[in-house]
Amino acid sequence: MPRLSPALLAALCGVLLALTLPPLPTGVLAPLPLGALLWLVASAPTPRAGAARMLAGVSALSAVHLWWLVPFLVALFGLPPLGALAGLLYVLEGSFFAVMALLACRLTPNPAGRVWALAGGWVLLEWLRTLGPLAFPWPTLGAALLPTPLIQVADLGGVLLCSLLVTGAAAALVQAARGQRAPLLAGAAIWLAALGYGLTRTPGEGPVQPMLVVRSSFDTFDRALGRLSPAQQFEVLRQGTDAARQPGEVVVWSETAVSAFPGQSQLPGFPGPGVTGLGTGASGSEPQRNSVVSVDAAGTVLSRSEKARLVPFGEYFPLYSGPLRPVYSVIENALGFRLPAIPPAQSVRPLLLQGVLYGAYICYDSVFSWVARDLAAQGAQVLVNPSNDGWYSGWGVSQHFWMGRVRAIETRRWLVRSVNDGVAGAVDDLGRPVETISAGEGLRTLHVRPRLLDGQTPFVRLGHGPALLLAALLVGLGWGVGRRQSS
Repeated sequence: MPRLSPALLAALCGVLLALTLPPLPTGVLAPLPLGALLWLVASAPTPRAGAARMLAGVSALSAVHLWWLVPFLVALFGLPPLGALAGLLYVLEGSFFAVMALLACRLTPNPAGRVWALAGGWVLLEWLRTLGPLAFPWPTLGAALLPTPLIQVADLGGVLLCSLLVTGAAAALVQAARGQRAPLLAGAAIWLAALGYGLTRTPGEGPVQPMLVVRSSFDTFDRALGRLSPAQQFEVLRQGTDAARQPGEVVVWSETAVSAFPGQSQLPGFPGPGVTGLGTGASGSEPQRNSVVSVDAAGTVLSRSEKARLVPFGEYFPLYSGPLRPVYSVIENALGFRLPAIPPAQSVRPLLLQGVLYGAYICYDSVFSWVARDLAAQGAQVLVNPSNDGWYSGWGVSQHFWMGRVRAIETRRWLVRSVNDGVAGAVDDLGRPVETISAGEGLRTLHVRPRLLDGQTPFVRLGHGPALLLAALLVGLGWGVGRRQSS
């Protein structure tokens, strides 16, 4: 029987690792395939060979974890062959990790040291993937621990601290397989301590704020192409809200549920008080905007915040006016509308409504820890995430919801979501779904009772600093081990 090449073995490890990530409840097994992948990379005869194996592994991981991008692109362009464009993203994700592997293998001349350097480098790269114009931190390893109490350490060091638990355990398993038990015993002690911490967390106590969240099922492409007018959408939302609302409830509508003119401060007919996504078209020198606002009972906009992180190649198009302009023109002609140019928020701030501070952030913002963290640091008492998940399909919807649940743990705030075609409802400050709606045609509403909480977790105060420091120490450990065993 012919042996599989190292690159194919690495790809198989990537596939198995993807099957431990959200929305599958197998995250506790993540260190096993990750450890095998790290060893394949670390034991490569040359740094370039290690980088090639990492490229194969992470590209396969991305292909399985993000398979839903293929049907999305087919629906977007209407041409099945163009679904293959998702392969470019899979390889791009793999290339980032390949560069990290190349550096780690060159830094540490010994395979035993390389394993530790790769474990720390993986977490450092996850942080780097939250920065820059192509930021896309979708497959974060730490989110795999969400079905377990281990995820609760996210309030100490964020999701990256959870990623460090996974990569550190993977490296320790590799060392145990090589006959070194001390790292495995140390790793087991750390996991037991994290497990004990998670099991002892209790929900926070605070006043209850009654809210009414709405889940709609408007066709996203009809909205984008103008086949569903903003007035039609508004009327459906208003009638459904009026029929379901109970006294004292704050209404929450989804991303761009309301359309307005630039500078418009009144939203006539909006069933305030509430929080809603607000889209404004370009006008003169004013660009198109994607906002979230608080609105009083008279329909007056009281406070506003903008979307902080734009989706690469969805709301932000690199080099739009440069060398990629001809490519974008072809896409615009195929879609029948001009690609949006939306400026991101310069800063985020909570929305004030009836004396309560709502940490509202829009759709894709929920993937980035710093957005909810900044809002909590400014006194937000509950997180609100208006979203439009109609762009996603398959696992994408669940993955977006799972990652949002981690934000609740990191900040110890309840999370309330109102969505179009996604998971609407409430998540408590332990990241547990309390009341949710995830399917159904037409308009559905849900009465939720989140608690208003305050205080700052270590993560809100320190951010990812502790996790990044520990990851850097792992890289340093790898260098030290490699130099010592090579001398």
